[in-house]
Amino acid sequence: MLILLPPSETKRVGGTGRSLSLGSLRFPELSDAREQLTNDVVELAADREATIAALKLGPKQHAEVEINRRLWESPTMPALDRYTGVLYDALDAGSLTNDSREFAAHHVVVHAALFGPVGALDPIPAYRLSHDSRIPGRPMKRHWKSVVEEILAQHAGLILDMRSEAYVALGPAPVRSDSFYLRVLTDGPDGSRRALNHFNKKAKGELTRALLEARTVFDDVDELCRWAPTAGFRLERLTPLSGAQELALLV
Repeated sequence: MLILLPPSETKRVGGTGRSLSLGSLRFPELSDAREQLTNDVVELAADREATIAALKLGPKQHAEVEINRRLWESPTMPALDRYTGVLYDALDAGSLTNDSREFAAHHVVVHAALFGPVGALDPIPAYRLSHDSRIPGRPMKRHWKSVVEEILAQHAGLILDMRSEAYVALGPAPVRSDSFYLRVLTDGPDGSRRALNHFNKKAKGELTRALLEARTVFDDVDELCRWAPTAGFRLERLTPLSGAQELALLV
């Protein structure tokens, strides 16, 4: 089973781990792509104004330029601990047991704009880069799409894709019977269903935490759906509008 999470714009600074080592990250076959993009981001950071424009930084975010300039030197921390924001606050990785964190190491992947998919406990530095950042000469979609798509297609077993559609565009999960894109929906008073915004991220974080606490490798989506009510969740298959399978988390 593989749980795919989006990254977050907000991140903790600092860390206690050694500086970035691409060889220590999951999916080492992405090392060349990671090195190319990291070098490009560091080089861009030498030009403060160009970085501000490329990364669309607001006045209170200009310190991110220096963070990017020091990517190869700054300390690291596990990916699940690095990210903050609504989803990661709900997941609250720091309070997980060691067993749950070890389960996450095997079954959770975060799709970082800078590094592509990384393991939940992979050591990464603070950085600033988004799916829509404009790095000169290296469009994000062209850089990542084919290599990430190939990596995900190699996974054998259930895939639960909780990424935003913007990150799916940087490397779609395979279209097959055991690969599902998760949508967070709510039932309206008239019986219709609508997508959520803020609570979408919170619900994904809570579901991910419950899966890590359960430490169960589900063989198929039906088994996952039968488990969900025991943990306080409602999961239902959706009728896909295209070839991709979809699953609804109802809140």
